Amino acid sequence: MKLLLLGHEYKYAVEQIMLVLFPQERPEYITDSTDNTLKSPRGETHQSNSVTYIINDNSENRPGNISARSRLTYDNIYAQATTTILKDTRTHKGTARIKRDKLTGKLTTDRLLQRIIKQSFYRAAINLIDNPPVWGSLTGIRPSQMAMVSLKQNISDSKTAKWLTREYYVSPDRAALCTKTARASLDILQTLDVSTDVALYVGIPFCPSRCSYCSFVSNSVEKSFRLVEPFEEALLSEIEIIARSVKALGLRIISIYIGGGTPTSLPDDSFETVLRAISQAFNSDAIREYTIEAGRPDTITERKLDIMREHGVGRVCVNPQSMSDDVLKTIGRKHTSENIADAVNLVRSKSFAINMDLIAGLPGDTPDGFKHSLDAVMSMNPESITVHTLALKKGSRITLDSPVIPDGNEVAEMLDYASSRLSNRGYSPYYLYRQKFTSGGFENVGWCLPGYEGLYNVCMMEELCSVLALGGGGVTKLVAQGGRIERIFNAKYPKEYISQTEKIASKVNRIQSFLAD
Repeated sequence: MKLLLLGHEYKYAVEQIMLVLFPQERPEYITDSTDNTLKSPRGETHQSNSVTYIINDNSENRPGNISARSRLTYDNIYAQATTTILKDTRTHKGTARIKRDKLTGKLTTDRLLQRIIKQSFYRAAINLIDNPPVWGSLTGIRPSQMAMVSLKQNISDSKTAKWLTREYYVSPDRAALCTKTARASLDILQTLDVSTDVALYVGIPFCPSRCSYCSFVSNSVEKSFRLVEPFEEALLSEIEIIARSVKALGLRIISIYIGGGTPTSLPDDSFETVLRAISQAFNSDAIREYTIEAGRPDTITERKLDIMREHGVGRVCVNPQSMSDDVLKTIGRKHTSENIADAVNLVRSKSFAINMDLIAGLPGDTPDGFKHSLDAVMSMNPESITVHTLALKKGSRITLDSPVIPDGNEVAEMLDYASSRLSNRGYSPYYLYRQKFTSGGFENVGWCLPGYEGLYNVCMMEELCSVLALGGGGVTKLVAQGGRIERIFNAKYPKEYISQTEKIASKVNRIQSFLAD
């Protein structure tokens, strides 16, 4: 799609809503850094603030060709976004506006202006698409944050859901889902002291093998065994340094989450060494949840479970993704559905709470196959179940091999079945988030039985408190009470993480500076 921006430079916002509404399109920009004008081949000139975008409109009127102009203007009272879409010689127009007195501060202004830009684009495009997206004009990762704004103003759940549908065209069922997860987040927020409470994440970037849908940074333990020991040494050093900062700042660790990768793919000695170091370094008095991802059943052993128990772990994630042996083989898993059931039984025998993940839309899966997987997982009675939608991530084998995957309608059937079945069995949605390039533009939802909400998941996704991230690929997220957020990224790859020790001091200084304010 050819795009022309006038009066603003919110390029990313326009591209986001374009990809939601026209997923097969890609933005076409030609950038000229020598001046500050927007030009068309017909000689039209349009002023932009600092970046030049040239729209090639020689073929605008060809059948099937589509282009869009996004304009932002101001009068004394309102800022108004206007989108004009041209397709097959027909023009479609949408507008949205907001009062200028609401544009207070850069963060708020940027957020609100991008919102009306996307709303105007949606209104212009709605008559051009056959199946409106269930999330309407919302494109962000965290739609529940929109509902939280409403709920914090003591607006009822039902009115909040209707507002999402009216203002952002969210489907009624997704608006209700969004409101429920927002309410769960607010309930958790009321139990936190955001000035002192923090969550701790530890990233272990090793796996037995790489699944076809995965783009997370991870190395096979078998192929990279020589990296395990130096990685362990670097991680132990970071644990010690961050623990000193936590103590100096008077912070309380409320949740520990060890993920990856597959942490349980580490050799027993290394696994125990890491858990022992965490136990010795951090005060456990305030910890309300301690979770470890043991996602691959072929890495779950009685010895590892005993190590977890010895160090206070209470929740284990066993993530089958599918209970179809054919689908498991297709995505590169080296275990069967029977292995999953055996692993769950072993975990249950050690009295852990269990989370299990499924993915809707995997290669080779069908609605009936997914329904079988969900029913099989529910028969094991896990305390929480997370239902993901397949995201086509850059760098994953799926995007390279292009296998046949379920279409948006089939994924919708899978998710609708999950919502109905889980609700009827007493599970409630407690957090959700969205990703780019998912089938049908759907979402990932965590469901749990009463009292088994994943504290880390909510704090991280809804940005309720700061998260200190250690290990490979860890992203520290510092959250201020006023809403300001700062992120600090650890090196992704094991080799780079091992050699980044000199950067830890800088990381500590940033953490202390931010949290001491």
